[in-house]
Amino acid sequence: MMKNMPAARDVVQGPPPPPPVDRGWGDGDGSDGRGADRRASFTGLFVLLAATIMVFAALTSAFIVRRGMSDDWTSLHKPPILWVNTAILLASSFLLDISRRALKARHRTKFNFWWSAGTVLGILFLVGQAFAWRQLRNEGVFIATNPSSSFFYVLTAAHAVHLLGGVTALVYVDVQALRLQLGPAKRTAIDISAIYWHFLDALWIYLMVLMYVWG
Repeated sequence: MMKNMPAARDVVQGPPPPPPVDRGWGDGDGSDGRGADRRASFTGLFVLLAATIMVFAALTSAFIVRRGMSDDWTSLHKPPILWVNTAILLASSFLLDISRRALKARHRTKFNFWWSAGTVLGILFLVGQAFAWRQLRNEGVFIATNPSSSFFYVLTAAHAVHLLGGVTALVYVDVQALRLQLGPAKRTAIDISAIYWHFLDALWIYLMVLMYVWG
């Protein structure tokens, strides 16, 4: 009679629990097979950063050589709004970090709010840059006015082009976050967008030092 009774483990043991669900906000355990995609995304980011560094290294080299090869270089009076733009860009990066910490704590509403605020400040920086160029044009300073003004326009425009790509990434993440449709890639898009934005932030600080010390 004892032989016909089911073992205790057969009675207690039920179906295996379902795998954790990842809703794109770090809710899963990271075992969704997306590790390779994340590594590939970061590899692409590092390639982009390296290419950007090479571009600005070449521009810096041309800037320094042109600065020291002739006597026609006239120091450019920079628009004061550049300092306001710098503060806006730093604040944007700060808000993105706050939003990422909110996401890590699973405060999705706070993440949406701070990420959107950081994105708006990024757009505002571009508006401020356009205003700085307009100020120079109103003063009669154009790209061909002087070698100093030429490099100012080229360097700031090159940075603005890269920043426009960064803003596009921020807006993409913002829209997907507000719609709760970031997908199973978790925070990869968020992390890459934020890292690239911080890189552009540091690049702008470098350009400010270059232009104010040498320009």
